[in-house]
Amino acid sequence: MSNNPRKRREALVYHAKPKPGKIAVVPTKKYATQRDLSLAYSPGVAEPCLEIEKDKENAYKYTTKGNLVAVISNGTAVLGLGDIGPEASKPVMEGKGLLFKIFADIDVFDIEVDTKDVEKFIETVKNIAPTFGGINLEDIKAPEAFEIEKRLKAELDIPVMHDDQHGTAIISAAALLNALELAKKKMSKVKIVVSGAGAAAVSCTKLYKAFGAKAENIVMTDSKGVIRKDRPNLSGEKVEFATSRKIDTLEEAMKDADVFVGLSIADIVSPEMLKSMAKRPIVFAMANPNPEIDYQLAMDTRKDVIMATGRSDHPNQVNNVLGFPFIFRGALDVRATKINEEMKMAAVKALAEMAKEPVPEQVNIAYGETRLNFGSDYIIPKPFDPRLIAKVPPAVAKAAMESGVARQPIQDWDKYEEELLERMGSDNKITRLLLNRAKMNPKRIVFAEADHLDVLKAAQIVHDEGVAIPILLGRREVIKELMAEIDFNEDVPIIDPKSDEEEEHRKAYAQVYWDTRNRSGVTLYDAEKLMRERNYFAAMMVNEGDADGLLSGYSRAYPAVVKPMLELIGMAPGVTRVAATNLMNTSRGPLFISDTSINIDPPAKDLAKIAQMTARTVKLFGLEPVIAMMSYANFGSSKNPHATKVKDAVSYLHRYHPDLNVDGELQADFALNREMLQNKFPFSKLAGKKVNTLIYPNLDSANSTYKLIKELNKVDSIGPIMMGMRRPVHILQLGASVEEIVNMAAVTVVDAQEKEKKQKK
Repeated sequence: MSNNPRKRREALVYHAKPKPGKIAVVPTKKYATQRDLSLAYSPGVAEPCLEIEKDKENAYKYTTKGNLVAVISNGTAVLGLGDIGPEASKPVMEGKGLLFKIFADIDVFDIEVDTKDVEKFIETVKNIAPTFGGINLEDIKAPEAFEIEKRLKAELDIPVMHDDQHGTAIISAAALLNALELAKKKMSKVKIVVSGAGAAAVSCTKLYKAFGAKAENIVMTDSKGVIRKDRPNLSGEKVEFATSRKIDTLEEAMKDADVFVGLSIADIVSPEMLKSMAKRPIVFAMANPNPEIDYQLAMDTRKDVIMATGRSDHPNQVNNVLGFPFIFRGALDVRATKINEEMKMAAVKALAEMAKEPVPEQVNIAYGETRLNFGSDYIIPKPFDPRLIAKVPPAVAKAAMESGVARQPIQDWDKYEEELLERMGSDNKITRLLLNRAKMNPKRIVFAEADHLDVLKAAQIVHDEGVAIPILLGRREVIKELMAEIDFNEDVPIIDPKSDEEEEHRKAYAQVYWDTRNRSGVTLYDAEKLMRERNYFAAMMVNEGDADGLLSGYSRAYPAVVKPMLELIGMAPGVTRVAATNLMNTSRGPLFISDTSINIDPPAKDLAKIAQMTARTVKLFGLEPVIAMMSYANFGSSKNPHATKVKDAVSYLHRYHPDLNVDGELQADFALNREMLQNKFPFSKLAGKKVNTLIYPNLDSANSTYKLIKELNKVDSIGPIMMGMRRPVHILQLGASVEEIVNMAAVTVVDAQEKEKKQKK
């Protein structure tokens, strides 16, 4: 909940527009013809109905049941908002459905049940269970949550999990295993203090016991202090963790403790309490948004502490999204009858082991790290790690099979892993990675058309989200008026290149420009006149170090904006041809398309250089480029110069850059269909590989292709991304959306980060 009216309005608009809510049902079968409809419904639909009547397991074969999870709540313990009712809980349940989909490709119906009666709630869930392959219980208050989950697990034959209980337990247990290894301590011997006695705290502590923690070494506290055996009227859950030690306060419990697990309230742990803990203490302060002890305060108090929190802005975030999507994925894929302890423990071990393995470059890039390595600041995987989908579900599935609850065992594990990776082609992880990376080291970006509302809205977003430090260029009075309209009240630089206040800058920039262009027919008067134009002024700001990058092109044709950039900024050393690529977030994964904006009909050698520049850009996003050189012909099938040009470019790349995964000339269907390419052209360097980069022979084909994909499939596009420029400058498509401008601002920041690194080398 935000006290900022603008943030509040922004959140409400996000949930309301363009259509209310965050999830939708979409058809998965053809429905264009009468024949399609007769198969989808009457009379064709009767056939699968009869097959399911013969054997209920056929529901998994003929319906969505096997990939459908119900997210169910009665709204009695929603986030930190408390008992707000079933209707008010619906946005959260939809959000949970969104996470299921984007992280594990699981479909969700959210169901809000209007009852606080445990028996009625259980009866309702049991009655609707035939629809689903699994049940995720959410935001149900304790102690009812314990009874509801226990009963449903016993009485249903599909996986049931209350994520509020087990999600934090699974993630924190993985972190604890690794933290103990680093601290050279054993689970069976460490003294553990748990602050909080709710559903999550109880589940965490039970799971730690399953991994060897001893009951006599555990102290749990609640709002009344230490939970002792001699306290009257303890609930069944609290009885299990009541201590016989004669202590009353958290401060007493913390003395000589090895592990602190916080699931309570902010700032409950003082520096003195932290100092009283044993050597190499482990502190999991997971209260959100503010932990039981501030991260920096803890670090300053004890240099030997190993710490985790629930926050994304500190190392070792205990984030439930590391668990529930992948646990249900594994359970669904073997048609498990339940999620048992063995499956949860398998997830814990998979997460713990994954943190010890080499981290993919795109994760390092996303988190602004040179190299993430197993250690005090990296004891659990990052939520954006693409390996999660291929690591955790197989571990859960194997545990289900070994514990006897799997009804459809997996036979081919390599094929299963490949299927899991394919499932993740439809999400926008790469955009989240891009934004996250930009936030690690934001740069000063000039928004050269800030007197346009959408550009200003984008600047506001990148400022609020910490993506970039915006510099607003344009007519001051218009910018101020628009800022008031959208409640953009922050103190950010506003520059009007035509104003009297900027005369000194204009003259200085004009002098520098004239010094470089006076033998090209440019007079000092001409230079001073040009500096009144926003794109020339903005380019000089970047050249002179008054900004780190610039973004323009929203209101002007692309060629008109490119011209001053080439004149003033110029090409990077060693570059002979500037080009542009667009990143398309397609259903098959990220796809780069070049050259979409600049080179009309490049010759073979330039086409090869465009491929090289695009490969470097793909790597910038943490991906390994797999490049198809596009044509209407396949491998010499046409002798027309348009096709042989592509063939010559490929020959050049194979000769001088043999390590590059590139081949062609290729038609689009062969480039994008691995099976077709493997069967027809097994000799190709791309055979069996998933192409993620397409280099087109001319501007017509590249520009048309990317715009067709964007419009027909409503695909998010990031670009055009300028390649080969000396400084970080990027040019928007005319009339770009706010989201596209934000993404391009992030690209500009990342570009600036990379160029800064190169300068330091």
